[in-house]
Amino acid sequence: MVKLLLISTLIIAICIIFLCIKLFFRRDGEFSSQHIGDSKAMKERGIKCVIEQDREARKTINKNKER
Repeated sequence: MVKLLLISTLIIAICIIFLCIKLFFRRDGEFSSQHIGDSKAMKERGIKCVIEQDREARKTINKNKER
């Protein structure tokens, strides 16, 4: 049981070290955004984030109610 705990702790520590190394060597020390709305490739395909789609849908609904 103790051996398994030590191995698990070692694996987690190695993963954290690799993440720190990646963060250290990246420009500006940040990971790129994983948000769909920030992705250039998704914007080129016309794919939008759910929040933006919801905002557009609400504008359409409000315009229809005003008529």
